[in-house]
Order: sequence, then structure tokens, then C-alpha cells
Amino acid sequence: MKKIETLIILGGGSAGWMAAAALSNAFSQTLRIRLIESDQISTVGVGEATIPAIKSFNTLLGIDEREFMRATQATIKLGIQFENWGDQGEAYMHPFGLVGKDSWMANFQHFWLKAQREGLAKDYWDYSLNIRAAKAGRFMLDPQGGLGYAYHFDAGRYANFLRQYSEQRGVVRTQGEVEQVSLNPETGHIEALILASGEKIPGDFFIDCSGFRALLIEQALHTGYEDWSHWLPCDRALAVQTESVGAPHPYTRSMAHSAGWQWRIPLQHRVGNGLVYCSRYLDDDQARERLLANIQGDLRSEPRVIRFRTGRACQQWNKNCVAIGLASGFLEPLESTSLHLIQTGIVRLIHMLPYGTANQVQIDEYNRQSQFEYESIRDFIILHYKVTRRADSPFWNYCRQMSVPQTLANKIALYEESTSVFREHDELFLEGSWQQVMLGQGIRPKHYHPVVDKLSRDELARLKRSIESEQSKRLEQYPSHQAFLAEYCAALME
Repeated sequence: MKKIETLIILGGGSAGWMAAAALSNAFSQTLRIRLIESDQISTVGVGEATIPAIKSFNTLLGIDEREFMRATQATIKLGIQFENWGDQGEAYMHPFGLVGKDSWMANFQHFWLKAQREGLAKDYWDYSLNIRAAKAGRFMLDPQGGLGYAYHFDAGRYANFLRQYSEQRGVVRTQGEVEQVSLNPETGHIEALILASGEKIPGDFFIDCSGFRALLIEQALHTGYEDWSHWLPCDRALAVQTESVGAPHPYTRSMAHSAGWQWRIPLQHRVGNGLVYCSRYLDDDQARERLLANIQGDLRSEPRVIRFRTGRACQQWNKNCVAIGLASGFLEPLESTSLHLIQTGIVRLIHMLPYGTANQVQIDEYNRQSQFEYESIRDFIILHYKVTRRADSPFWNYCRQMSVPQTLANKIALYEESTSVFREHDELFLEGSWQQVMLGQGIRPKHYHPVVDKLSRDELARLKRSIESEQSKRLEQYPSHQAFLAEYCAALME
């Protein structure tokens, strides 16, 4: 591939402007970056919940947290509360941060399992500072590093915030709609994008952020798509915004229903709501009725249907084009990984282009890493559906009984037998996350690690009391989440 001097990003939204911001930050002296977006094409714009890694991305760009939170109407997210997933009427939280205290011998869940069997332990989730703070509606930037956190924010405002950042660093925005993609007849590489206005925009390298249309990676380059809908059968979402009716709680809610699940995400100025569902078991009218019956506050917008197909592009990087965001694939937002996949795709590309050029070895390595990341996150999301005990609807019966990838089946079997999960390579989700979901949805392992038996009954009781006492002291110091926002990053209300 020839030296890359002109880089073209097709599409705005979170994906396009995150790419523009990071690439202009890394290569402002060597690359001419141009972003093309159409005011007539709306973005999906519902990626409002994040995971803690987003803080690293903002830090990479040198973004001030307060400024970012004010601009995007952001609130704090300490975890995700899953309701009705294991069975109807049950709830658990997947927090950011440890539960209890791990040791070099075994993680806390092994100690807790023995203590529970001996009648010494409370509910597992009572040993998480994140969960206790979330349920109490409290938060502070703890200098002791006690709370892992991410954000809820307005995705459209985040894109606008990064647009200003990018344009200040030389990114040129062009408003227009691509009508034709010009390919080199010999290499098949993309040479230029031709707009409806007739303008021809040449480039050396192209980033496809055109969303589900995948205008470059699929429509122009015919890369192919790996369909995962047999494991993740939900294929539609309805999204709507409502007025806030109270102080925002510092966690996301994920509420399972008979054909999928519903999200509720509180921002400073509004609440984001959505219903994810499988159209084989629930039609659009029924989904709209269900969503509107289970929201709070007046509507700020009309519900809109988003159609999707879970899976991934067979290659995220094909020839001189990399797909970022929805153009590269889609995993439903159950664990708030959509923006994370954008982030890692961009950072991976920056690592692969240190000298402004690329060869097939770099392309293959980029695709290998992307495939591993997508598949490991895929397995984690499938886990939530597979280990349900619900038998109240055809949808949940299908999910409970379906076969799953062998990689996931092995993890479940290992946990059931030994309370253990082992993280592979650079897998996003740590062992504790896998354990929390499996335990939260009703799997009770047969055995704990025998090294735990080194602790006597009294020592187990002291361990439990010390964790509870330390967390209680710290929790007492935290102000309310609302008070923190008002002091730290209060946004101007609309």
C-alpha cells in the first residue's frame, strides 16, 4: 500500500468523530483528514451507556472530564442492573470493580461460596462497594480508587464535542452524500468518493463509519458478513427519550421482557429508553405498546425503530479501508460495548499505522485481533441469554435451549464445576464479570477452590466483617450522585 497522506472518513456520529479526533491527535503533522457526512442521513445515536475504558480514550485525547461531562449532559455509571434475566422477579447488578477482596490464592467468590455454605455470608452483591454506592445513589471521585465508573451521556452531543475538537486539529468536514465509490480496476482499492453534487474526493485510505449501510466495506468492497443472529436473535430496537422525573441513579437498568429486554439510561437532562426485541416473537406495534407502557416521564421524541442483524464483517480491514462502528458489525448494547468497539478499532489502527503505510501482515494482524475481540464479547453477551431459567415464553425457551459456541460452553461448564473462569489473552471482560453474570442468573457452582479451606470459620467471619466495615466507612463519605453532578459538572438544562 502506498504511503498514506490523505485519509477520508465516511460518516459522522460517534464513530466518525471519535475516529477523526483520535487520528488527528495522533497524526496531525503527517495526515490530511477529511470527514464526509450528510445532514440528511440520521445517525443511530443511542450509544449512551459506556464502560470504564472510555475514560482512557478521553485521556488519550487530553479531554478534561468536567468539560466533557458538562457538554454531553453526562451522569455516572457504576454498573448495570439486570432485572428478570435469571428468572422473573429476580435482579442482580454487574458492577464496575471488584466484589469483596481477591487474593493470590483465589478470587473472592470462592471464599464467599464457602462462607455462604457455612451460614456466614450475606448476599454476594452486598460485598461490592460499587453496588452499595449505586443502590444508595452516592458517588465521589475516591482518591483511594474505590469506585470503578463509566458514564451515561448524550451520544449526539459527544459527536458534536469531538467534531469541535477535530476541526481545531485540522480535520476538514464536507457535507454531502456519497453517490458512487470509485475503485482502482487493477487493485480493487478505493480511489475516490463521488458525491451527489458531482465533487470527487480522492484519498489514500478510507474509514467506513457509514453505519449499518456499510457503504464502503460491504457495498463497494463486498467483504462479506458473518451472521450471529442464531445466537443473538433480537433484531430490532425501539428508542425514545423522556423527561426526567427524579434524580438520576448512577447505574443502567436492563429489564428483560418476554421477547427481549428494555434499557433505561438517566442523563442530567433526560432519560434514554429503548426496547430490544426479536421480531419473530413481537411485532413493531406490540413493541411500541410495551415500551410506552413501561416508561416514566413525558415523551421528548417519538419512538423510532432500529433494525439490525447481529454479527461482524468478515474482515474489518479490507484493502485500503477499515470499518469502524456499526459498519464493522453489531453486538446489541446489552453490556454497553458499542462505543468500546469503536474505541478499540481506532486505537488498533493507530498502532498499525505508525509510519503512514501498511502491508498485508499488518492488515492480517488487525483482522485477527478484531475477530478475537468481537467473538469474546459475543460470547459474553450470549451468556446472558443462555443461562436464563425463564420458561415463560417461546423466546426464552429458544435462548435457554440453543446451542452456543464451544468457547462459551467451556466457560460455563468450568464455572459450574469449579467456580473458576480464566481470562484469555486480551479479553475485555475479566473473570469477575463472567462469574457475576453466571452467579447472578442462578448458577451455583459445585465446588470452591480447596485452598479456601486454609481459612478457619472465624477467619472467614473476620474477612467478611472487615470488607463490610471498610466499605461502610467509605460509603459514608460519599455525597449523593445528584450533589456530585451539581458540584462537579452541572450542565445547562435545555
